[in-house]
Amino acid sequence: MLGKSELLNTIAGTNRGLLATEAQKQEILATIAQLEDRNPTLRPVEAADLLDGDWRLLYTTSRGILGIDQFPLIKLGQVYQCIRVKDAKLYNIAEVAGVPWAEGIVSVAARFEPVSERRVNVNFERSVLGLQRLIGYQSPSAFIQQMESGQKFAAIDFTINRDQSGWLDITYLDENLRVGRGNEGSVFVLTK
Repeated sequence: MLGKSELLNTIAGTNRGLLATEAQKQEILATIAQLEDRNPTLRPVEAADLLDGDWRLLYTTSRGILGIDQFPLIKLGQVYQCIRVKDAKLYNIAEVAGVPWAEGIVSVAARFEPVSERRVNVNFERSVLGLQRLIGYQSPSAFIQQMESGQKFAAIDFTINRDQSGWLDITYLDENLRVGRGNEGSVFVLTK
Protein backbone atom coordinates (compact mmCIF):
# COMPACT_ATOMS: atom_id res chain seq x y z
CA MET A 1 0.00 0.00 0.00
CA LEU A 2 1.41 3.34 -1.03
CA GLY A 3 0.71 6.40 1.09
CA LYS A 4 0.98 10.13 1.20
CA SER A 5 4.79 10.35 1.34
CA GLU A 6 5.06 8.01 -1.66
CA LEU A 7 2.70 10.24 -3.63
CA LEU A 8 4.70 13.35 -2.75
CA ASN A 9 7.93 11.60 -3.77
CA THR A 10 6.36 10.41 -7.03
CA ILE A 11 5.18 13.89 -8.06
CA ALA A 12 8.41 15.63 -6.97
CA GLY A 13 10.28 16.97 -9.96
CA THR A 14 7.27 16.96 -12.29
CA ASN A 15 6.75 20.75 -12.00
CA ARG A 16 3.03 20.33 -11.22
CA GLY A 17 2.71 17.84 -14.08
CA LEU A 18 4.41 19.90 -16.79
CA LEU A 19 7.45 17.60 -16.86
CA ALA A 20 5.70 14.28 -16.13
CA THR A 21 6.36 11.50 -18.62
CA GLU A 22 3.57 9.11 -19.60
CA ALA A 23 5.08 6.46 -17.32
CA GLN A 24 5.22 8.92 -14.41
CA LYS A 25 1.62 9.98 -15.03
CA GLN A 26 0.46 6.36 -14.84
CA GLU A 27 2.47 5.76 -11.65
CA ILE A 28 1.10 8.96 -10.09
CA LEU A 29 -2.51 8.04 -10.94
CA ALA A 30 -2.02 4.55 -9.46
CA THR A 31 -0.55 6.04 -6.27
CA ILE A 32 -3.42 8.55 -6.05
CA ALA A 33 -5.99 5.74 -6.42
CA GLN A 34 -4.38 3.81 -3.54
CA LEU A 35 -4.34 6.92 -1.37
CA GLU A 36 -7.99 7.68 -2.18
CA ASP A 37 -8.93 4.20 -0.96
CA ARG A 38 -7.65 5.23 2.47
CA ASN A 39 -9.20 8.70 2.69
CA PRO A 40 -9.23 9.58 6.42
CA THR A 41 -12.09 12.07 5.93
CA LEU A 42 -15.26 10.15 5.09
CA ARG A 43 -17.34 13.27 4.31
CA PRO A 44 -14.81 15.76 2.93
CA VAL A 45 -17.38 18.35 1.81
CA GLU A 46 -18.65 18.57 5.40
CA ALA A 47 -15.14 18.93 6.89
CA ALA A 48 -15.09 22.73 6.72
CA ASP A 49 -12.16 23.09 9.11
CA LEU A 50 -9.97 20.91 6.85
CA LEU A 51 -11.30 22.16 3.51
CA ASP A 52 -11.13 25.90 4.22
CA GLY A 53 -7.94 27.77 3.36
CA ASP A 54 -5.37 28.48 0.69
CA TRP A 55 -4.20 25.37 -1.13
CA ARG A 56 -1.12 25.27 -3.40
CA LEU A 57 -1.16 22.98 -6.43
CA LEU A 58 1.49 20.23 -6.40
CA TYR A 59 0.31 18.22 -9.41
CA THR A 60 -2.44 18.22 -12.01
CA THR A 61 -3.43 16.69 -15.32
CA SER A 62 -5.62 19.72 -16.16
CA ARG A 63 -4.92 20.88 -19.70
CA GLY A 64 -6.40 24.27 -18.82
CA ILE A 65 -3.85 24.90 -16.07
CA LEU A 66 -0.85 23.24 -17.70
CA GLY A 67 -1.71 24.94 -21.02
CA ILE A 68 -0.90 28.36 -19.53
CA ASP A 69 2.76 27.35 -19.77
CA GLN A 70 2.45 26.83 -23.55
CA PHE A 71 2.10 30.52 -24.41
CA PRO A 72 5.27 32.14 -25.79
CA LEU A 73 7.38 33.96 -23.19
CA ILE A 74 5.14 32.77 -20.32
CA LYS A 75 6.03 30.32 -17.59
CA LEU A 76 3.52 28.97 -15.11
CA GLY A 77 4.38 29.93 -11.54
CA GLN A 78 2.59 28.90 -8.36
CA VAL A 79 -1.05 27.88 -8.67
CA TYR A 80 -3.50 28.19 -5.79
CA GLN A 81 -7.04 27.13 -5.05
CA CYS A 82 -8.38 29.15 -2.15
CA ILE A 83 -11.55 27.85 -0.53
CA ARG A 84 -13.82 29.98 1.65
CA VAL A 85 -16.32 27.45 3.00
CA LYS A 86 -18.40 29.99 4.96
CA ASP A 87 -19.12 31.92 1.75
CA ALA A 88 -19.24 28.80 -0.49
CA LYS A 89 -16.63 30.39 -2.76
CA LEU A 90 -13.41 29.27 -4.34
CA TYR A 91 -10.70 31.11 -6.20
CA ASN A 92 -8.27 29.60 -8.68
CA ILE A 93 -5.18 31.79 -8.96
CA ALA A 94 -2.24 31.07 -11.28
CA GLU A 95 0.85 33.24 -11.09
CA VAL A 96 2.72 33.56 -14.38
CA ALA A 97 6.17 34.90 -15.20
CA GLY A 98 8.11 35.56 -18.33
CA VAL A 99 9.39 38.88 -19.52
CA PRO A 100 10.89 40.93 -16.62
CA TRP A 101 8.32 43.26 -15.03
CA ALA A 102 5.56 41.34 -16.80
CA GLU A 103 4.65 38.88 -14.03
CA GLY A 104 0.99 38.17 -14.37
CA ILE A 105 -1.97 36.54 -12.77
CA VAL A 106 -4.77 34.43 -14.19
CA SER A 107 -7.65 34.00 -11.76
CA VAL A 108 -11.19 32.72 -11.63
CA ALA A 109 -13.72 33.18 -8.83
CA ALA A 110 -16.56 30.69 -8.42
CA ARG A 111 -19.35 29.66 -6.09
CA PHE A 112 -19.70 26.05 -5.08
CA GLU A 113 -22.67 24.04 -3.92
CA PRO A 114 -22.33 20.71 -2.11
CA VAL A 115 -24.30 17.98 -3.87
CA SER A 116 -22.98 14.94 -1.99
CA GLU A 117 -20.57 14.10 0.82
CA ARG A 118 -17.64 14.45 -1.60
CA ARG A 119 -18.87 16.41 -4.65
CA VAL A 120 -19.45 20.11 -5.18
CA ASN A 121 -20.93 21.79 -8.23
CA VAL A 122 -18.89 24.81 -9.27
CA ASN A 123 -20.34 27.88 -11.01
CA PHE A 124 -17.71 30.26 -12.35
CA GLU A 125 -18.51 33.95 -11.86
CA ARG A 126 -15.56 36.25 -12.50
CA SER A 127 -12.15 36.19 -14.12
CA VAL A 128 -9.24 38.59 -13.75
CA LEU A 129 -6.17 38.44 -16.02
CA GLY A 130 -3.47 41.05 -15.70
CA LEU A 131 -0.03 42.16 -14.63
CA GLN A 132 0.67 41.63 -10.94
CA ARG A 133 2.16 45.08 -10.41
CA LEU A 134 -0.72 46.89 -12.13
CA ILE A 135 -3.35 45.16 -10.00
CA GLY A 136 -1.34 45.39 -6.78
CA TYR A 137 -1.05 41.61 -6.38
CA GLN A 138 0.76 40.64 -3.17
CA SER A 139 -0.60 37.21 -2.20
CA PRO A 140 -3.64 35.02 -2.85
CA SER A 141 -5.33 36.11 0.41
CA ALA A 142 -4.80 39.84 -0.21
CA PHE A 143 -6.00 39.47 -3.82
CA ILE A 144 -9.18 37.68 -2.68
CA GLN A 145 -9.88 40.49 -0.21
CA GLN A 146 -9.53 42.99 -3.07
CA MET A 147 -11.90 40.94 -5.25
CA GLU A 148 -14.46 40.55 -2.46
CA SER A 149 -14.45 44.29 -1.77
CA GLY A 150 -15.75 44.72 -5.33
CA GLN A 151 -12.55 46.31 -6.57
CA LYS A 152 -12.21 46.57 -10.33
CA PHE A 153 -8.68 46.00 -11.58
CA ALA A 154 -6.54 47.57 -14.29
CA ALA A 155 -6.71 44.23 -16.05
CA ILE A 156 -9.01 42.08 -18.10
CA ASP A 157 -11.75 41.77 -15.48
CA PHE A 158 -15.04 40.25 -16.55
CA THR A 159 -18.11 38.41 -15.37
CA ILE A 160 -18.33 34.83 -16.60
CA ASN A 161 -21.44 33.57 -18.39
CA ARG A 162 -23.69 31.63 -15.99
CA ASP A 163 -23.43 28.56 -18.24
CA GLN A 164 -19.79 28.05 -17.21
CA SER A 165 -19.93 25.35 -14.57
CA GLY A 166 -18.47 22.02 -13.58
CA TRP A 167 -18.02 19.78 -10.59
CA LEU A 168 -15.21 18.62 -8.32
CA ASP A 169 -14.97 15.45 -6.26
CA ILE A 170 -12.80 15.68 -3.15
CA THR A 171 -11.40 12.18 -3.02
CA TYR A 172 -8.79 12.59 -0.27
CA LEU A 173 -8.57 15.21 2.48
CA ASP A 174 -6.47 15.53 5.59
CA GLU A 175 -4.95 18.47 7.48
CA ASN A 176 -2.47 19.37 4.72
CA LEU A 177 -3.19 17.33 1.58
CA ARG A 178 -6.19 17.33 -0.75
CA VAL A 179 -6.85 15.29 -3.88
CA GLY A 180 -9.66 16.12 -6.24
CA ARG A 181 -11.05 14.95 -9.55
CA GLY A 182 -12.83 17.31 -11.91
CA ASN A 183 -15.59 16.92 -14.47
CA GLU A 184 -13.10 17.08 -17.36
CA GLY A 185 -11.23 14.02 -16.07
CA SER A 186 -8.48 16.04 -14.43
CA VAL A 187 -6.84 15.18 -11.16
CA PHE A 188 -5.49 17.74 -8.67
CA VAL A 189 -3.10 17.28 -5.73
CA LEU A 190 -2.82 20.27 -3.41
CA THR A 191 -1.16 21.13 -0.11
CA LYS A 192 -1.92 23.75 2.54
